[in-house]
Amino acid sequence: MGKVIAIFNQKGGVGKTTTSINLAAGLGKLGKKILLIDIDPQGNSSSGLGIDKNDAEVIIYDILSNEASIVEGIYDTSAENVRIIPSNNQLAGLEIELARKEGWETVLKDIIGEIKGEFDFIFIDCPPSLGILSVIGLIASDSVIIPIQCEYYALEGVSQLFQTIELVKKSYNPGLEVEGVVLSMFDGRTNLSIQVVEEVKAFFKGKVYTSIIPRNVRLAEAPSYGLSIMDYDNKSKGADSYMELAEEFLFLQD
Repeated sequence: MGKVIAIFNQKGGVGKTTTSINLAAGLGKLGKKILLIDIDPQGNSSSGLGIDKNDAEVIIYDILSNEASIVEGIYDTSAENVRIIPSNNQLAGLEIELARKEGWETVLKDIIGEIKGEFDFIFIDCPPSLGILSVIGLIASDSVIIPIQCEYYALEGVSQLFQTIELVKKSYNPGLEVEGVVLSMFDGRTNLSIQVVEEVKAFFKGKVYTSIIPRNVRLAEAPSYGLSIMDYDNKSKGADSYMELAEEFLFLQD
C-alpha cells in the first residue's frame, strides 16, 4: 500500500511546490511509482510537470465534486515514474461547497483509498493556507513534510501550523506524524541562512533532513519549462540536492 504524504506549510514562497515536484521526480528516478495530487488552486505542481492545467479534461475539482472518478484524473507527467492529478483555479470555490457537504472531512481520503495500492508514495501538494483544502489533505495523509525557507521569518507561523496538525490529529487522523522538515533556499554565504538552519534544527529536534536545498537559478527556471530539475539540468546543484533528499527520504523509510 502506498504511503500518503502531505507537503504543507501555510506560508507561501517556502519551496512547497518545488519540493513536491522534485522530491517526486527524484523518487521516480530511483524507480519508485509516484502519484502527486495537486490540491493547490494555483496548480503550480501541475504546470511544473508539463501539464496544461487549464486544458486537462479532469482535474481534482471534478473528482472531489463526484463528477469524475479518480482513475480518470491521473495523467502522465514529464518526470519518469511520476503521475499527477492536476488542479487549477476552479478549485478555489470548492472550499465553500465542501463545507456544506456531509462527510467532507474524508472526501479526499476516500478517493485516494481507491488507488492507494498502485503507488509506492502519494504526495499531496497542499495550498499555502490553513483552509479546508489543507485540512482534507492532512486528514488523507499518513505524514507531513514541512518545507521551510532559510530566511529571517522562517519560524513565523510554525506554531499555527503545528496547531492545525494537532487539531487534525485529535479530531480526524490520530496517526498523522511529521515525516520531516526540508530546508530550502539556503545560501551558505550568509550568516542568516546558517543561523536559520540551527534554529530550525533546535525547534524540530531530529526531524530536519540533512539534505538542504540551495538557492539555485536552474531550480527556479525549471518549472517554466514544465520539467523537474533533474530533467531540466541534472548537473545543477538543485538536482544534486533533490536527489540527495530523495535518497535520504527512502533510507528513512526502512
